[in-house]
Order: sequence, then structure tokens, then C-alpha cells
Amino acid sequence: MNQDIRVTDTPDAPSGRRLGRRTVLRGAALGAASPLIPVTGTAAAAPARGRGGAAGAASFRWLGTAGWRIDVGDRTVLFDPYLTRFSTGLYDGVFDPRTRLQSRPAVVDAHIGHPELVLVSHSHWDHLADVPHIARTTGARVVGTETTYHLLVALGVDAGQISVVKGGEVLDFGGITVEVVPSLHSRNKKCAYFAPGTLNAPPSTVPSTISDLPEGDTLAFLVTAGEDGPSAFLMGASDFSERAVQGLRPDLAMIAVPSSSATHRYVPRLLRALDTPGVVVPVHWDNFEVPLSGSPVRDPSMDLEAFRAEVGKVSPATRVVVPDYHTRYDGGMRPGQ
Repeated sequence: MNQDIRVTDTPDAPSGRRLGRRTVLRGAALGAASPLIPVTGTAAAAPARGRGGAAGAASFRWLGTAGWRIDVGDRTVLFDPYLTRFSTGLYDGVFDPRTRLQSRPAVVDAHIGHPELVLVSHSHWDHLADVPHIARTTGARVVGTETTYHLLVALGVDAGQISVVKGGEVLDFGGITVEVVPSLHSRNKKCAYFAPGTLNAPPSTVPSTISDLPEGDTLAFLVTAGEDGPSAFLMGASDFSERAVQGLRPDLAMIAVPSSSATHRYVPRLLRALDTPGVVVPVHWDNFEVPLSGSPVRDPSMDLEAFRAEVGKVSPATRVVVPDYHTRYDGGMRPGQ
């Protein structure tokens, strides 16, 4: 989340490699984005980067916001799975931080398969709210910050299921490699973080509202399927540490669309640090209080077209894929069956 918001009565080092939220506007949300749109006519021929990006090795499904489901054979990895998408007043222009936390099991279970691993970038509700249900009911291992650890334990998740990371770790999950990348949360137009804060001890009470979930620092992840790829760089917020991502060279880069220009030359610096990936997939540009049952509706503070144009200017050979909720993509981010 990186936004300027109006509230109602507020209570409140890389390995040897190959390896926002937004300004609240009143009025109707913009129309749905078209899926699988290349930036330029020359982009379609862009080769996969990194180790070769074998397209058949994995499949990718966008879960909305920053979330992804990655299937490698019969194994499933989730990233920032927020599926319940309850209303906080955010898109009506009056955000209520006292909104009760919710998770709708029927909605969540319809999208997640049988995950063995859940990666969490940070602890805001639009990234964490459904993770307790997923962890408790599937037994999946959760990888996240110390803040994420304390919040999940308070919400009933077995502490033994949670791996605390800080960034820099390269974790081997038996054919699926996860490199943890130190990262940064988005900032608003005043260069301020939304709902900052960290926990180094359990919260004094069980979290019950969205204001009980502070950011808790932010991570990104590089997930690689098998020895031959593909590799995907996953972001949960629209800022980054340039030195931390230097040399990652992912095949796919799931990049959060910024809602402000607070981060200097965000797109050019990020793409060049990643060595201009062959495929860029914009995320966190949708209205995440609209159910996943329909087509994506744009967050009105997101300029998706400007983002696409800037990627095309910096890296004309890069193909931009604007994802849809209901499409399964292969490792080259082309629609599959």
C-alpha cells in the first residue's frame, strides 16, 4: 500500500546469480485491462533471459493485487495470496483502518490448489489477510519477515510452519529455489510509507483489524523452477533496493506499478538492475476490493499505460504481459490451457 488516504476517525547480498497503496480518488474505477498486451510489435520475439526459461517447467496464475500461484508439476507455491478482497472504504475515498480482518474460506480455497509454500512480501492486509487460513488448513510452510511470524502465530498458525528470513537467503525446497531479496515498500507523494512498523515480539492482543497489521519491512523473491528455469522475480510493493536486485537476471519480472514518482527513475533503474528481463508483468494495479469473479478493474490512481510505455522506452525488446485473473500462463507468460 502506498497512498495518500483520507480516513474516518483514525484509531490509531546477492548470490552468484542466475540464479502503493494508492492515492484515493472518488468516482468510478477505470475500465478493465486487456490481457496479454505487448508493448511494441518488436517485443513479441524477445528471448527468455537467465538460464533459458523453459516455458513448460512451470505455470503462473495471477491472484490479483501482487499475488501469484506458481505450479511446478504437481507442486504449488503461493506469493502474497490475498483473495477475500473485502471493502475498507479505500476506493470510496474514505479509508477506515478499523475495518475488521476477514477471510472467506470458500473464495480462498477455490484458487489456491494444494500449496506447500507461501511467500509473503510484507504484512499489510492486502498481502497477509488470507495467509492464516491457508497455513492452518493446508500445512504449507510460510516464508516471511519476523513481523509476519509474530502476526501469524498470534492468528493461530503453528510457529514450526514459519521460516523467518531477512533477505539474502537462498533456500532449496527440493527442485524449487527461492532467493530472498531485501526490498522496500512503496511510498506516497510525500515520500512516506503507508502503515509502517515492525514487531520483534508477539502483539499484545490478537490482530482483529487491518490497522493491527503493520508493514514489518518488505521482501521480494526470486523463484526458480528446477535446474532450467523459468525464474520469476516477485514484488509486493513498488520500490526496491537497486544493489539487492543487481544481477538477478530473471526470466519474468512481476513488477508493482507505482502510484507516485517518489522513487527516482523507478522503472529504468529497476529494469537495468535486473538486466532488462525478457518479460515484464505489471501487478498491484487493480482495485483489490472488487471480487476476482469478474475482470480486473483498474485502481484509478494507477497509470498502467504510462508504465507500459516507460518499459517500452527503456527496453524495447521486453514484452509486457498485462495479466488476467482467469488465465493460466506458461513460463514465457503465454496463455495455456
